[in-house]
Amino acid sequence: MDWNLIRAFLATAETGSLSAAARELKLTQPTLSRQVGALEASLGILLFDRVGRSLVLTPSGKDLLVHVRRMGEAAEELALVASGQAQSIEGLVKISASDIVAAYVLPPLLRQLHERAPGIRVEVVASNGLSDILRREADIAIRHVRPAQPDLVARRCRDSAAHLYAARSYLVAHGRPERVDDLATADFVGFFRVEDLLAALRDERGLPLTVENFRWSANSFVVALEMVRQGLGIGVVQREAAERHDDIVQVLPELDPFPIPVWLATHAELHTSRRIRLVFDFLAEMLG
Repeated sequence: MDWNLIRAFLATAETGSLSAAARELKLTQPTLSRQVGALEASLGILLFDRVGRSLVLTPSGKDLLVHVRRMGEAAEELALVASGQAQSIEGLVKISASDIVAAYVLPPLLRQLHERAPGIRVEVVASNGLSDILRREADIAIRHVRPAQPDLVARRCRDSAAHLYAARSYLVAHGRPERVDDLATADFVGFFRVEDLLAALRDERGLPLTVENFRWSANSFVVALEMVRQGLGIGVVQREAAERHDDIVQVLPELDPFPIPVWLATHAELHTSRRIRLVFDFLAEMLG
């Protein structure tokens, strides 16, 4: 069977719609629809029922999906092995990192990388989730938690750290905190799950804060940093980002910093590729 047809069926079954599957495979929706229809015609069975704008697997489609998923996993493994055997130091390497690392740590390093290996092209995937290396969402990931998957090669780099920062304009308007108790009435900028950040600040650091202190929050470290720079409140900012802005200053510098582990990860098969190994070792050197 034509693998393109099978891949179209697998993507449609996993995403639940032709439009989402087309985006994932970088195809037009009519092309994907034709491929799914061609697979149904070649097999002589109906794979999907059309329910409104959604597609629901038929019993035959569900049975087929079990086997097609195995084929998809085998194809991904094949792609990893093939990429790992590539000995050229020219080509694309995808690096995933949190948005704050992607914006403030990687760019100057990539300039140095280009001087060493001008034939390498880099795509930075700014994501605050964990990119799936097996599915080739990234070749190399910079993570803040230790990779647990057995197929990954991981290296611990030098830890980063974060501190409390506020804009000079905020401190002029509200006064500079001199003691921990002064934070009880301060405005704070949070990110992602404010409850988790509050627990780290209050329960682990003893800061007199409640959820009411967090007047602002964002699902992005970069956006939260910009909120701090605009004087909306005090925030926890990673050191490398804070050092790039002279309009924010550290608050209560005597407080212990918040450690941020830094791990590099890649797939064991990809690690044998010369260009990926070169970039991996370069990042380990620069971040280590």
